[in-house]
Amino acid sequence: MTTHSVAVIVGSLRKQSFSLRIAQALAKLAPASLKLNIVTLNDLSFFNQDLEANPPADWVKFRETVQGSDAVIFVAPEYNRSVSGVLKNAIDVGSRPYGKSSFLGKPTGIVTSSPGPIGGLGAALALRQTLPGITGPILPQPEIYLNAVGDAFDEHGEIIKESIRPVLQAYIDAFAAWVALHKK
Repeated sequence: MTTHSVAVIVGSLRKQSFSLRIAQALAKLAPASLKLNIVTLNDLSFFNQDLEANPPADWVKFRETVQGSDAVIFVAPEYNRSVSGVLKNAIDVGSRPYGKSSFLGKPTGIVTSSPGPIGGLGAALALRQTLPGITGPILPQPEIYLNAVGDAFDEHGEIIKESIRPVLQAYIDAFAAWVALHKK
């Protein structure tokens, strides 16, 4: 069986962010056909097109990490009905230079969350608007907007809200099938 590497880009900088915990949970639940590599954005500097001729080392490292993966999952919190600034910055860094997006052609997944009742729907919609044309095919179903995640994990990052586990399992299994379909 082929194992596909997946860059799981965490759209939050907080050490114990819900997005990081969700990414870690997905990695634990992933079938053997996927190897999830969690990518945090703490060291990624701001995109500035003036630097593109001689890109900073952190941009090069991020781009190479994405390019070296077979697929990408964005795990995003919702900030003001959109994505966090750090996630948008990562998308800008990874999608440049023009026409050479590191995400291009890679099967893509979107997982959003919020401690509130809407579950990151605004962030998902923002990503679905931003990503076409710079990524590969985006998994259309199941869509996943995790709401009320504030009490979903214990202090060690383990799922304690059991209603979330089957949702994450269904998603990562569907994503594995999506990757297999597009990476024949």
